[in-house]
Amino acid sequence: MSGDRETGKPRRAYTTLRHRDYRLLWGAEIFSTTGSQMQRVAIAWQVYDLTGDPLKLGLLGLARFVPIVIFGLIGGVLADQRDRRHILFISQSLLMVSSLIMAALTFADAMSIFVIYAMTVVTGALQAIGRPARQALIPNLIPRDELAGAISMNTLSFQIATVAGPAIGGFAIAALGLGWVYLFDSLTFVITLAAIALMHARPAVAAATQRPVKAVIEGFAFLKSSPILLGVMSVDFIATFFGAITTLMPIFADEVLDSGPGTLGILLAAPAAGSVIGGIIMSARPIAIRPGFGVLAAVVVYGASIMLFGLSTWLWVSIFFLALSGASDAVSMVLRQTLRNLVTPNHLLGRISATHSMFAMGGPQLGEFRAGVMASLMGPGPAVAIGGALTILSAAVIWRLVPGISRYKATDQPLEFQHRSSE
Repeated sequence: MSGDRETGKPRRAYTTLRHRDYRLLWGAEIFSTTGSQMQRVAIAWQVYDLTGDPLKLGLLGLARFVPIVIFGLIGGVLADQRDRRHILFISQSLLMVSSLIMAALTFADAMSIFVIYAMTVVTGALQAIGRPARQALIPNLIPRDELAGAISMNTLSFQIATVAGPAIGGFAIAALGLGWVYLFDSLTFVITLAAIALMHARPAVAAATQRPVKAVIEGFAFLKSSPILLGVMSVDFIATFFGAITTLMPIFADEVLDSGPGTLGILLAAPAAGSVIGGIIMSARPIAIRPGFGVLAAVVVYGASIMLFGLSTWLWVSIFFLALSGASDAVSMVLRQTLRNLVTPNHLLGRISATHSMFAMGGPQLGEFRAGVMASLMGPGPAVAIGGALTILSAAVIWRLVPGISRYKATDQPLEFQHRSSE
């Protein structure tokens, strides 16, 4: 556990902001994620406006999931074998171009469902490649004993952005129109590009001693040797698969709660508002002694919140349970990423970060498709409530199958890992 060398007291997470390069990346993340969240609201509303079909909304999740599977591991290998700053700069530049294309097509009234799905796939591929580089870059910007604090602050910045993004996006759609939302998203990437360019750190690039396939195999071999880490990733995937509800929010706003895009922004911002509260709590306290136990407990609360949201037909009750789901998800996110960095060697960080992203992003994206299918068969409320109940059940099953998750302590020494190639 990190601590203040002079007082011996545990450091608070926010003290990591004294590191200039990390502070640049952290601040840029708020702006770029805010824009990305605005874009997600705009895409969901545009698909619903064009089709009114919950299944078409669910297909957005599938369109985001496919590139994660295809490009996620490639991004992890690149992050371990190439300059992480360059990978991040290129991916962010191309994401800016994709948002500009979305804006231009919308202003020209030339947008179609096919184009939306195609651009969603492209955006997902670029994010899958860039995200491992961003996550693996953090240990190069701060001392390793402050990683837990940096993870808490990263989660906090993400949640602040996911509060602001959906709310601003919903109101901007109503007041200005969809095209301006896409345009604003493209401008936020300029801030990220400037932050990357201004960084002083020039992390050394590891020599590419393995072929990409061998590098991927080594990452999977490490996961196989660490059932606790694999179990935590699995419970995250299963929980977000059954608990995914974002794509159905336009239906809840319009049909269940009888409102419009303004309420849609509020509903999408409510989980993020709860996440900010959870993130602030996590950033203001020392690292948890038993992060795995905390993950499982947080997932149970998350599932219960989703289930009760699905049963609610009152706006403020719905907002409360969405906020509670966000708070529990933030706690789970911080503890998952803390555990991952505690047990993963530096030379594997990119690949394990990519695999973690595949679990963390693949679950909700594939879950959005599941939610769309179930909502088309039984209605949005029952589909969400059943998903929440299955989330609780999943956490209980993994708790039982992998007892080491709840027993793991942050003070435990990580297992040494050396993968022997078959060559």
